[in-house]
Amino acid sequence: MTIRKAAGALALLLTLGAAAQAAEKTILWVQPLRDHPVHKLMQAGFLDECKKLGYTCEIVGNPSASTWDVPATLPLAEAALASKKFDAVAVYTPDPAIYPFIAKLAADGLPVVTWHMVPAEGTVKGLLATTAEDVTEAGTNAGIAMGEKLGGKGTVAVTQSGSNVTENEMAASFKKALNAKYPDIKVLDVQYEGVEPGAARAKAVGILQANPDVTGAFSTTGYGPMTWSGAKRATGRDIVIISMDYTRQNLDLVKSGDVYGLVAQPLYEEGGKAAELAGAAADGQKLAYVNTLPAKVITASDLDPYYKILDSAGQ
Repeated sequence: MTIRKAAGALALLLTLGAAAQAAEKTILWVQPLRDHPVHKLMQAGFLDECKKLGYTCEIVGNPSASTWDVPATLPLAEAALASKKFDAVAVYTPDPAIYPFIAKLAADGLPVVTWHMVPAEGTVKGLLATTAEDVTEAGTNAGIAMGEKLGGKGTVAVTQSGSNVTENEMAASFKKALNAKYPDIKVLDVQYEGVEPGAARAKAVGILQANPDVTGAFSTTGYGPMTWSGAKRATGRDIVIISMDYTRQNLDLVKSGDVYGLVAQPLYEEGGKAAELAGAAADGQKLAYVNTLPAKVITASDLDPYYKILDSAGQ
């Protein structure tokens, strides 16, 4: 073999080796409330993108659809980290109680990314990047859609699961858009519905009973469509409901007419982007801190593409 051919073969081997090394990533996904339907849709996007990229990926979190539990999740994450070598970790960050865990991961040399939430840059030590919708734009779109559907008049109730960066901004931008474009619509103060379905529905029923003038409801949670459609049926009230997330149950509620619209948060897409960011972080690439994805309000005429996403995700 000539020197030139040997050099070329060596270069090819090095290139192939580098490509293989780049593909062979092991990523841990940490998410309290692991079995919530919205969270499972995020996880489906993550796992599908991992498969596409050739990564080995694992999901841990407390096995519940209704109980948020950081203390129960962290030992599961620590056990996974002790069992094998991970190249990067994606950690869900709506609760500041999980921030010290992120700092510990970073101190141990593990790159950390998140999704769906956008903590102010620098406030979570060790967090390199996040991917999420433009929350302000999404809340604004929901406010305008509500105002149009109500014809510029009425009273709107607003609920959140609790206080966190994303839902706080979503509710605030919703109210701001309504106040600006539809000043004759009254927006009630935010109330917290929580994440337990029965308690959330009871909260919504109580709001309707205490406010007979309410003609619309906006929830910033993935359970919001079930919360408010249940309250609507329980009270016999005809209200316009806009809420979050294209889970199958929620799409079915829009299809049936029980719910008017959904903010199509890019949940599946966020999971996929989180896998991509984690892999890039593991390679030492410099990342933009915020990586935004589009979200619009969808109604009954827009559902087919979202049913197809669920079908492809096996949901």
